[in-house]
Amino acid sequence: MRQEVLIIIPAYNEAEGIRYVIDNVRVQIPYADILVINDGSNDSTGDEAAKEGVLVVNLSCNLGIGGAVQTGYQYAHKHGYRYAAQLDGDGQHNPCDFDRMLEELRSGSTDMIVGSRFMKKEGFQSTFLRRIGIDLLAGLLTWLLHRKVTDPTSGYRICGQRAIALFAQEYPVDYPEVEALVQLDNNGCTFGEVPVIMRERVTGCSSIRPLGSVYYMIKVILAVLITRTKKKKKWDVGYES
Repeated sequence: MRQEVLIIIPAYNEAEGIRYVIDNVRVQIPYADILVINDGSNDSTGDEAAKEGVLVVNLSCNLGIGGAVQTGYQYAHKHGYRYAAQLDGDGQHNPCDFDRMLEELRSGSTDMIVGSRFMKKEGFQSTFLRRIGIDLLAGLLTWLLHRKVTDPTSGYRICGQRAIALFAQEYPVDYPEVEALVQLDNNGCTFGEVPVIMRERVTGCSSIRPLGSVYYMIKVILAVLITRTKKKKKWDVGYES
């Protein structure tokens, strides 16, 4: 299975905890390659990751989570990985859940699996105010996509080659998790959800501040609605998930 699976870890100013995250991934997913995207950090994130002997891409400026993650998908597509997964650099995503997510992707007919913290409501459930926003976005996507969506903001995801190819070419920029689900559906790709147990972040702090939550919600909702208006098209890159 070596070189079939790539773990993409976008990281911005995560020097304090990135080695912990890498070690955790290495223990739980020993068959995967690890790629850290150092998103123009102001600290030693890139150097700390390099000490672990993993693949590191040091971006010259901060592109944001969308640009960092797309860089990872471009690398995965260029090097022919069969599966590529996103896993945050703050320690929230538990690699123990990865095998179940990968098995679900392999055994099903979907192009991407999302790790949902709300299907079984175990582990860290986010703050009260953020949970209200997540529920609102989940309801919006459930209505737009005509299917149940429980955790649209989860950044814990694993993609097959069709989704890798799509995201390598086009990926949302600012807060991409929600919009990417619509993008997949617009292009004839599918996704599923698997229950996972998330943890509170090990280090750092969220880029979304309480006072910015309303702005974030408005921006994401508008982006989702605009993305949904784009004409659907067949996406056929000759790959199977």
